[in-house]
Amino acid sequence: MAWDFDQAHTVIGFAAKHMMVTTVRGKFTKFSGEFDLNEEHPEQSSVKVTIDAASITTGEDRRDGHLRSPDFFDVANYPTITFASKKVEKKGEDRYHLLGDLTIRNVTREVPLDVTLEGRGKTPYGTSIAGFTITGAISRKDFDLNWNVALESGGWLVSDQVKLEIDAEIIQSVPAPVEAQTNA
Repeated sequence: MAWDFDQAHTVIGFAAKHMMVTTVRGKFTKFSGEFDLNEEHPEQSSVKVTIDAASITTGEDRRDGHLRSPDFFDVANYPTITFASKKVEKKGEDRYHLLGDLTIRNVTREVPLDVTLEGRGKTPYGTSIAGFTITGAISRKDFDLNWNVALESGGWLVSDQVKLEIDAEIIQSVPAPVEAQTNA
């Protein structure tokens, strides 16, 4: 059964250490997804996500501009980030392990993610919804995101490890109504 992101209730976020002392969080505000959920056989489910790399925001305009530049995402040449699932494994009650290919700057790496089904329900309009928390971590260097500055005190300005923090609400796709045909 096909599902889509509920854009108003989904956050595709990340977190990285700044100067080895604090955590900077950000998110992407434009994205789309294709979800095929098989409730009876979760291992047969699949996920495809496309993110508009230029939609990155950390709440600081200069930093966001730098993240869009060739030093990081190079959004002029690589406008999208994609994730395509390869394997889903049930790990316990409402917990899953999702393995998929993440592509950033035309570099694809296999990434494991931990998924928790937070709940299911119906909207006031009768549409089915489901909520998930998805976490994981990547190395920036694995995706050729190598820009950094060495600190005098040791360490780096930006951590190599980036935590992925996603809160996704998805909504079941409703087929368009078939218009009644008239015999004219």
